[in-house]
Amino acid sequence: MTRHTERIDGDHRIPLVDEVTAMLRERIYAGRYPPGAWLRQEQLSAELGVSRTPLREALRALEQVGLVQVVPGQGARVVSGDLPTLLAAYELRAVVDGLAARLAATSGATKNRLRGLRAVIQQQRAAVEPWVAEAYTEANVAFHEDIVHMSGNEFVIAQTPILKMTAQVFAPVALVEPPSAQRAIREHVAIVDAIEAGDGTGAERLARAHIEATIAQLRNVAPAARDEGEAGAS
Repeated sequence: MTRHTERIDGDHRIPLVDEVTAMLRERIYAGRYPPGAWLRQEQLSAELGVSRTPLREALRALEQVGLVQVVPGQGARVVSGDLPTLLAAYELRAVVDGLAARLAATSGATKNRLRGLRAVIQQQRAAVEPWVAEAYTEANVAFHEDIVHMSGNEFVIAQTPILKMTAQVFAPVALVEPPSAQRAIREHVAIVDAIEAGDGTGAERLARAHIEATIAQLRNVAPAARDEGEAGAS
């Protein structure tokens, strides 16, 4: 039997649209629905046990945060991780991460939160040797998400989906490897040091440079991948 409106969770009623949206979002983040995958309503309706109405509304909600693209006459699919999309998303990340770090530094970050950031960095280090890409990515997302929330600015926090989209959904394979991870960890330590010192300007500069380094890598990876493809075809 399909469900239409809401479910009961303890003493609370959770709108079904919100439940379906959250479920689809987490499946996208987990890679169950990879970039570019079509989200067929008939299949999802049967899989999730819900009617088409809340499913359509959930897909529209995911479209608004940039995770899903609705193509007229064709349906909905997870956004593509092609290079132009990645670069555009990371360009926004550079601004968001920089602002979040500056606000975190100037808002007087508590010792508990700073300890939490350093603990996440330790988790990243533990995932490098031996290399566990999934664990590293999870800790990396947590690090950046924590700083966004430390900003205390609701409009900055509202940009969390773009953070998860770039670092978790797209996560360029060529960049998620030990050498890149070790560089990122060093940069994370410098960012936390600046936040702890209350150096807003320095924290913003370091956080932006951190993302801009990824942008530079992406621009370098694309020509190399193209050249390898041409060499293999010859």
